[in-house]
Amino acid sequence: MSTSTISRRNFLRTTGITGAALCLGFTFSSDGKEAKVIVAADGDQSAIEMNAWIKIDASGKVTLVDHRAEMGQGSYQSVSQIIAEELEVDLKDVNVIFAQGDPKKYGGQITGGSSTVRSAYKNLLKLSAMAREVLIAAAAARWNVPATDCFAQSGNVIHRSSGKKFHYGELVADASKLEAPKDIVLKKRSDYKLIGKPLHRKDTPLKTNGAAIFGLDKKLPGMLYAVVERNPRFRGKVKSFDATATKKVPGVKHVFVVKMEVFNTIREGVAVVATSTWAAMQGRKALKVVWDDTGFEHINIADVYLRQQQELKKEGLSFKKQGDPDGILAKAAKTLDVVYQTPYQAHSAMEPVNCIAHYQKDKVEIWGPIQAPDWVQGDISKKFDVPIDNVRVNMTFLGGGFGRKAFLDYPYEATMISKQIGGPVQVIWSREDDTTQGPYRAGMSYRAQGAIADGQITAVKFRMAGQNIDHWSGPKRGEANSSTTEGFLAPYFESIKNISFADVPFEIPIPNMWWRSVYASTNGFAYESFIDELAHEAGKDPLDFRRTYLKEDRCQKLIDKMEEVSGWKNRKKNEGYGVAITECFASTVGQIVKVSRKADGKVKIDKVWAVMDCGWYVNPDIIQAQVEGSIVMALGAATIHEITFKDGLVQQRNFYDYPMPRITDIPPIEVHVIDNDADAGGVGEPGLPAFSPALTAAIFDLTGKRIRKLPFDMAAV
Repeated sequence: MSTSTISRRNFLRTTGITGAALCLGFTFSSDGKEAKVIVAADGDQSAIEMNAWIKIDASGKVTLVDHRAEMGQGSYQSVSQIIAEELEVDLKDVNVIFAQGDPKKYGGQITGGSSTVRSAYKNLLKLSAMAREVLIAAAAARWNVPATDCFAQSGNVIHRSSGKKFHYGELVADASKLEAPKDIVLKKRSDYKLIGKPLHRKDTPLKTNGAAIFGLDKKLPGMLYAVVERNPRFRGKVKSFDATATKKVPGVKHVFVVKMEVFNTIREGVAVVATSTWAAMQGRKALKVVWDDTGFEHINIADVYLRQQQELKKEGLSFKKQGDPDGILAKAAKTLDVVYQTPYQAHSAMEPVNCIAHYQKDKVEIWGPIQAPDWVQGDISKKFDVPIDNVRVNMTFLGGGFGRKAFLDYPYEATMISKQIGGPVQVIWSREDDTTQGPYRAGMSYRAQGAIADGQITAVKFRMAGQNIDHWSGPKRGEANSSTTEGFLAPYFESIKNISFADVPFEIPIPNMWWRSVYASTNGFAYESFIDELAHEAGKDPLDFRRTYLKEDRCQKLIDKMEEVSGWKNRKKNEGYGVAITECFASTVGQIVKVSRKADGKVKIDKVWAVMDCGWYVNPDIIQAQVEGSIVMALGAATIHEITFKDGLVQQRNFYDYPMPRITDIPPIEVHVIDNDADAGGVGEPGLPAFSPALTAAIFDLTGKRIRKLPFDMAAV
C-alpha cells in the first residue's frame, strides 16, 4: 500500500451527525492494492466510505478496528502496540473490535502469509503520528502557543511550560478545522516506548476469564444447531437415508441431504438440525445412510507416494534454472541422487470448524471463526445471488486456523442449511469431521541431485512432485508452480552457479489446502536436508558450509548469532548437532537442534536454538511464542502424526490416532531475534520449516543414519 498526499478536503469538515469523533483510515483502490489515507468525522460521508482503523470519540476513547483475524498469532496485540506508539496513548486505553468482511473498505482481509503487520505497519505508523500532530495543533491553537511548545502523552496534549492539558476527546472537534500536516516525522526505533517491548497481550485476559467470543460462543435468538453426516469418501454421494430413529430424538427438527462445493467437486452428506448441539449429535448417531461410492478411485496412501516417485523420473516443468546443472551432473565424478518425502497433515486447530449463518432471501449474515471474511462475502454473494453489500460476515476470535479457516466450504454449507430451514443455524464440525474431511497439507516427494568437486557444490537439481494448491490463484495447467523454490534462500542463487528447480505436476482428488508456512514446510525439509548431505560429501562443517554460500550480510549475522548462542564450535563427541536455515514470508530463521542418547539408548532432543531475522518487529514476546509454537507443530509433523488413506478412507479420526506432541515431548527452546532496520517480515509461520531438517541432521550427526522420509519414529533411530 502507498500513502498519498492528504488534502484539506479529506479532513474533518463537520462534526455532529453522530457526535464528534476523529476517524482515521484508508480507502482502497478497486483491486485492494493501493491505499489513500483519509481523516474524517464520524458521520461524514468520507468516514462512511472509508476503513476507519482508528476512531477517537469525544470522551477520548480510542477504538481500533482490526481488519484481520486474531487466531492466536497476536495481531490483536501487535496492531494495538503500533497505533498506541505513535498516537501517544496508553495501550490499556485502546479498545479493539473486529471488522466485518468488506474489501472495498478494508482491502485484502485474508489472515495468511504472516502478512498482517508487514503489509500495514508503515501506514499505521503514519496514520497514528498524523492524528497525534493534528491533535497537538488543535490544542496549541486554543492556547495560542506554537505547536512545538506542546507534546502528546497518554492520550493528552500538554503545554510544556504551564503544564496545562487537554485530553484527546476535547480536541476532536477543533482538529476537524485544521490543515493536514504535510510531513510526518516518525519516531526513531530508539525512542519507542511500546514497540519492541515484550508487553502482555491484550487478548490474554479475555481468553482466560471467558470474555472472548469464539465462533462456538456466539448465539442468536431462535438459532438451531446442525451437524452433518458427510460421505467418508471425498467424492461419494448419498444413495439413500433412513431418519426414522433420528426424528425420535427429542429436539431434532430437520433431516435432509446437503451438498457442499469443495474446489472442483461436490461433497454430499445428511444434515441433522436440532434445538441443541447434543440433540443434533444424538440424531446423527441414530441416522442410517447408504452411500454411493462408485465411479471414482478409492485412494491408498502407498500408491500416492509410489506414483510421485515414478513422476520424479520425469523432468517436469522448469520453474527456475541457471547455468548448466544437467551438463555438470552428467560429467561429475561425485554425485548425490536422493528422494525426500513429507506426509499429508491435518490442520487440527483446537477450535473445530463451526459457522453461524442466517439466510433471509435478499440478505445473508455470517458469524464465526473466519480467516478470510472478504472471500466469504464474495463467495456467498455469487453462489446465492445476493448483492454483495447485503452479505455481512462477522469475525469472532479463532481458536487456531493454520490456513484451514480461510477455506470457503463451511460458511457455504451453513448458509445452505439456513436457507433450507428458513432461520439462523450454527453448523458444528466434530473433531472426527475435521480430521476425516480435510482439506489437508499435501504429501510431497522431492528428488534432489547434486555434484561436488574440490569440496564445493558444482551443480544442484531439484524436482518436486505433489498436489499444487492451485484452486484459486495457482499455476495454470502446463505452468510450473511458483512456490517450487519457497523456503530456499535467495543468496544460494548467487553462489551456486548451476542450479534448477522443476515442478512435476501431480493430480489426485484429495482436498488440499494451505498449512502453516505453506510450501516452505515441505520444501524446507527437502532442500535444507540436501544442503546438509552435500556438506557431508564435501567434508565440510555444515554451518560453515552454509556460511560459504549465504554471503548476504543479514545471513552472515544470523549465522554468527546461531554459532554464538548454541556453542556450535564446542560440540562434544556424544552429542549430535544439526542446522537448517529457511526463508518464509520475508523472514529468515536458522535453527540448531541438539540430540543425544538416553540411558536406554533412545535418541532424545536436548535443546533447540532458533534465531529469527524478521526485520522491523513489534513484540519480541509474541515472536518467541510463535516460534515456539511453530517448532512444536513441526515436531508433531516430523515425528508423531500423519494423515493416511486406505480404500479411499482417511484412517485417522481423532487425537487418539492423530496424536499431538505432549509436554514431555517438548525440548527446551531458546529464541533469539535479530535487530535491524529492514522492512518487517512475517512472524506467525517462518519458525516452522527449519526444524525438521535441523532435527534429522542432528540425528545423522549422532547416529550416522540419514532420515529422508517423514514422519519417523524417534524411538527407532
